[in-house]
Amino acid sequence: MDSNLKASLKTVHAELASAPGPVDEELLDLLTQLDGDIKQLLERRVAQQDAGLAGADATTTYGLAERTQEISAKFAVKHPTLEPALRELGRILGNMGI
Repeated sequence: MDSNLKASLKTVHAELASAPGPVDEELLDLLTQLDGDIKQLLERRVAQQDAGLAGADATTTYGLAERTQEISAKFAVKHPTLEPALRELGRILGNMGI
């Protein structure tokens, strides 16, 4: 599932880079923070696996799927081409229970 998440993040970045017009600074900050939180989560999961703690889920970041959906709704108005990629990212996070 992590590979799907990484692919989805790459899609979001590609869509953001090709978005017509400037991206609202507040939305960009929200997306940057979300991206950092997701990357941190992935790093912690790798560290857990390396330590043999694959079943431990104490480091799960709660609410990333919900935050992604909120950001997606905000982007939908000004950047409708980016919204589907964010919606997919939220779906993946939700399926992971994050």
